[in-house]
Amino acid sequence: MADARNHLHDRLRVLAQNLWWTWHPEVINLFTDLDPHLWREVEHNPIAFLNQITPEQVEERAAELVLHSRINHAFRRLNEYMENERTWGAIHCGNVNNRPVVYFSAEFGLHESLPVYSGGLGILAGDHLKSASDLGIPLIGIGLLYQQGYFNQRLNHDGWQEEDYVDLDIARLPFKPVLDQQGEHLVVRIDTKTTPLHARVWQLQVGRVRLMLLDSNVQANSAEDRELTNRLYGGDNRLRIRQEVLLGIGGARILQALNIHPGVLHLNEGHSSFAILEEIRRIMEYDQIPFHRALRRVSLYTVFTTHTPVAAGHDRFAADLIEDHLGIFREKLGLSHDEFMALGRVNPDNHTETFCMTVLAIKGSRRANGVSAIHGTVSRLMWKDLWPGRPEVEVPIGHITNGVHVLSWLAPQMYQLFETRLGQNWATRMVHPDVWERVDDIDDGELWETHQYLKMRLIRFVRRRLRIQSERLGQKDLLRQIDHILDPDVLTIGCARRFATYKRGDLIISQLDRMTKLINDARRPIQIIFAGKAHPRDDDGKRLLQRIAQLSYSRQHRSSIVFVENYDYNVARHLVQGVDVWLNTPRRPLEACGTSGQKVVLNGGLNLSVLDGWWNEAYDGRNGFAIGHGGMHNDLSVQNQRDADYLYETLEKEVIPMYYQRDMSGTPTEWVRRMKHGIKSMGWRFIADRMVKDYAQRFYLPAASATSAET
Repeated sequence: MADARNHLHDRLRVLAQNLWWTWHPEVINLFTDLDPHLWREVEHNPIAFLNQITPEQVEERAAELVLHSRINHAFRRLNEYMENERTWGAIHCGNVNNRPVVYFSAEFGLHESLPVYSGGLGILAGDHLKSASDLGIPLIGIGLLYQQGYFNQRLNHDGWQEEDYVDLDIARLPFKPVLDQQGEHLVVRIDTKTTPLHARVWQLQVGRVRLMLLDSNVQANSAEDRELTNRLYGGDNRLRIRQEVLLGIGGARILQALNIHPGVLHLNEGHSSFAILEEIRRIMEYDQIPFHRALRRVSLYTVFTTHTPVAAGHDRFAADLIEDHLGIFREKLGLSHDEFMALGRVNPDNHTETFCMTVLAIKGSRRANGVSAIHGTVSRLMWKDLWPGRPEVEVPIGHITNGVHVLSWLAPQMYQLFETRLGQNWATRMVHPDVWERVDDIDDGELWETHQYLKMRLIRFVRRRLRIQSERLGQKDLLRQIDHILDPDVLTIGCARRFATYKRGDLIISQLDRMTKLINDARRPIQIIFAGKAHPRDDDGKRLLQRIAQLSYSRQHRSSIVFVENYDYNVARHLVQGVDVWLNTPRRPLEACGTSGQKVVLNGGLNLSVLDGWWNEAYDGRNGFAIGHGGMHNDLSVQNQRDADYLYETLEKEVIPMYYQRDMSGTPTEWVRRMKHGIKSMGWRFIADRMVKDYAQRFYLPAASATSAET
């Protein structure tokens, strides 16, 4: 009996050690069914869960709920997944199979139990890894292990954001030490003119993909450097450059220590650009060739993806910081200080220009791209001076539009609906448009009922979160009303984002009287759920957030406007699965892509967005709603006023009337028709499987061919 008990517990632990479980609801449901209270208490962390439940308790619950076969089935599915040799990548990516793609990113968002991400960039990176795993593309991720992550957000009585930092407990997470050839915990070292940097390396298994993260909290480091990987996007430029030296150079040295020969270097944003220089140094040393030849060779197999259309978002470092941290490294490359600085300057001869990581990435890669069609255009304009005399249209920066990992963001109830109507193998063929044509076969009432269930689930989740917030703040009046906050029969708008001013999270409340009228309409009201964080040093963003929070505290609006604290993977999942409408209001053309709305589409929600980023490519007049016509104005106040007018007009004349127009059964038939067309027209286009296939076919395969043909 003891062996049987341990058998079940051990199989669950194997499942918990591979993040494959995060996109397989049948595994998540196992943990939920074993102990729903404990699962919620440990914040959906299966390692922490299994540390608190004994094999005997697992056996007892499994016997009660007849879980044995489900646990064994999940275990077999994981093994079959890992052992499958007939993947898309195995069939179509022959030359990549010999040498892996190495994907560098400053953050990876994989699940709420692993808070080593801040937002969109990290979530995109996590989805990239998951789809690479599903497709069977040999890929290794490289990043940093942040001991305190980004931050936990708490709002005070005035609605002002406060930051709380909590240390990760590695023993409660599925990290394994990466071992060197002597069987010791691998530590990489980077010499600087001040103090050397050291980092040990940990590994996460993401399906078939390995993700290796550098951790500076080692005894060999100074006290200051032990905290180098404490927080994501914190500190001054000195801390930032040391993090990026660690990520780029340290990350490349992991590969050398493990004798891994990359076929492709994929830099997800400029933070990891120093990896190019470490690859150059390695090749110079190994092949005894000069810098310019090694640079040319490395550029052939380097891919660079930029996500930032805002100039301030591109990291720049002064010459003294560069020399302090890379002077020793520069000497190994055989470059003078000016020659080295020129690698990061748009104008190499401008000695006052700082060193830009994006410039280094562009100069060191043969293939570069933005993350939507508009962003590709913006990027060519931003960086055209790197090719003086060349017309902007010929600047070699293309685009691959971002997509989302379907199974990570699709509600289980929608998955079952698709399984029934799209065919049992739909998930393996989701990049094919014909698969999604069968959405029309879903009964209108069944689709609407499923959506309403997810909406009610969202409202219950929000109420639980608000109860915790209100108890902490002592908001007794609000506590008494919790069960009446938000109405499942009311048009529900979700608005969640990073609170940067250019994203204009307050646009919908910019005409307060007009908005209040819509909320209080007796026949056709609306309600709004807000969430999101401002950067700790962005006071303008914090003030914007505060205005919304204070509005949600007011007696007049508290039942219809809510702000959910501590926006994370879990909050996002509930929002994108349950809202009727997803609102996105960036100042065009400053939204590089934006992927939250893509997740909403999969779950039957509709987008109401400025024609920017991915939505400019997706919108066809029948699959959602557009704010304005894509126009811009040099005067920001004029543009804000125009876009606010367009937003309210679209709500009043299109969105609200369509939502409340019902047939005899209570189904909003025209709305449901638009839901179906949205899923049909976008479900195959804006997904990570399509995105990763695009990278493989357009970038990885040519780059890997260049690697194998090095001369």
